[in-house]
Amino acid sequence: MLLIMRWMPIHGAAYHNSIEYLRILIHADSSENYIKTKTFEGFCALHFAASQGHWKIAQILLEAGQDPNATTLEETTPLFSAVDNGQIDVLRLLLQHGANVNGSHSMCGWNSLHQASFQESVEIIKLLLEKGADKQCLDDFGITPLILAAQYDKVESLSILISSGADVNGQALHRATLLFIAAQEGHTKCVELLLSNEADPNLYCNVDSWQLPIHAAPQMGHTKILELLIPLTNRVCETGPDKVSPVYSAIFGRHEKYLELLFQNGHSPDTQMCLVFGFSSPMCMAFQKDCEFLGIVNILLK
Repeated sequence: MLLIMRWMPIHGAAYHNSIEYLRILIHADSSENYIKTKTFEGFCALHFAASQGHWKIAQILLEAGQDPNATTLEETTPLFSAVDNGQIDVLRLLLQHGANVNGSHSMCGWNSLHQASFQESVEIIKLLLEKGADKQCLDDFGITPLILAAQYDKVESLSILISSGADVNGQALHRATLLFIAAQEGHTKCVELLLSNEADPNLYCNVDSWQLPIHAAPQMGHTKILELLIPLTNRVCETGPDKVSPVYSAIFGRHEKYLELLFQNGHSPDTQMCLVFGFSSPMCMAFQKDCEFLGIVNILLK
């Protein structure tokens, strides 16, 4: 491994927690160039200390002049390495020595709060927020740590971020809302938490302004979520100009019981034509999608 990554002795000492060996190396060559030397991938000794949770090694390196915001070729910082590996004590040390709490991790723009949210590292999320981490920080796709939590069913992360004031109606670059993403993925607890914190089920989630969370639930087959969304969704989604009834979504997903659930709650089998996808009626869509053998046609006729 040392040969492949082209490690220097200082990297090995940091990785293996060799405190005395590290002190000998620094005493032999305390120049900034040596202390900050990097592997081919751009990792410095502090990255290894942070990832392994070697607090004393990290302290020695920082006091010797190691940059707490040093980045690899992929823009990974020691702070991110600590977060990624759940090393909260080293994280505190890095923050005390001036590590940028909002420093990026990679070319796509994920930072430490994104990673902590994804890993549902509760205490680390709290610490990062306490130290001023940007709750609304975006990656290259417009994804915030809160959206990430909704997408991957990280309920505790979602709860902490909401409590800290993160925007429950935030949207990614393609306009998908947290509620839409959670509904699409079938994360019922996330949907419940978002709705209880005033997430808007009527906020359009695409550039054509017709797609809502209620379209995602029946298409993907999520019963409980559909039951939550039906009474909260404005029926303009079924009758407004250029809108698409969720009935079409249920047919598209070939889900009979969700179609029946929509009809039981007042949605119509004779809803307006779907201009977006070129269907003149739900029945037309059912035949074109070969759904007659799934009982959908019978449900529409009934």
